[in-house]
Amino acid sequence: MAFTDFSLFARGGPMMWVLLVLGFLCLVLFMERVFYLHRGQIKAAEFLGGIKNILAKRRIVEALTVCEETPGPVAAVVKAALLHAEDDADRLRFEVQEAAVIELPGLERRLGSIAAIAQVAPLVGLLGTVLGMATTFYAFERDYATASALSEGMWQALLCSVGGLLLAIPAHLAQHFLAGRVRAIVRDIEWAGNEIMRYLLTDYQRSGASAASTTEGSVSEKSGQAGVPSNAAEIAQSASLGEGAVA
Repeated sequence: MAFTDFSLFARGGPMMWVLLVLGFLCLVLFMERVFYLHRGQIKAAEFLGGIKNILAKRRIVEALTVCEETPGPVAAVVKAALLHAEDDADRLRFEVQEAAVIELPGLERRLGSIAAIAQVAPLVGLLGTVLGMATTFYAFERDYATASALSEGMWQALLCSVGGLLLAIPAHLAQHFLAGRVRAIVRDIEWAGNEIMRYLLTDYQRSGASAASTTEGSVSEKSGQAGVPSNAAEIAQSASLGEGAVA
């Protein structure tokens, strides 16, 4: 009899159906998390490099638009930093940390459910095993303790144990895989947050101050040139005043 035969599954008793429901639920949660984390994980170095190039041209609105159009927590943290690009270091650090704290629960969502299924599945299988052994001993006490009746209880006990392990092992692997993906995204968030803060507090604000001082210098120079007359104009004005006095 093949192990994939449905009749063999049915001989496992009611706990096999419970394991089937848990397995389906675990698969749905795993696929949802895979798609979510895949969508949220971007190439942080390339993304931040593009943001820096835009900020070098003093186009902060364009940089904010890029962050809004880019999915994932890294872009959200960078956007929070850009919204406070002109603030001091303490305020900027607070905003970046707050944005990171908001994004972290979304990354870890449903991982606990998958871990719980991985832990509960062997217990459900053990419960099915105990029920199968109870069925076997019950058959011993009756007059119809035939080989067929005894084998049904043994089949139920063995199949439930196998089913619980077959669900628990891949569920544990799925949980560890997703946890690894989450840790990778968290590292990207930390790196991107520190890097954008360093850039805003040094290069961006420094270049903004230099541009402002250059603008003020050029304006004062133009106003000085407009207010001070040339030597030729002064000589002509003095001559005209002298002629008026003689007349």
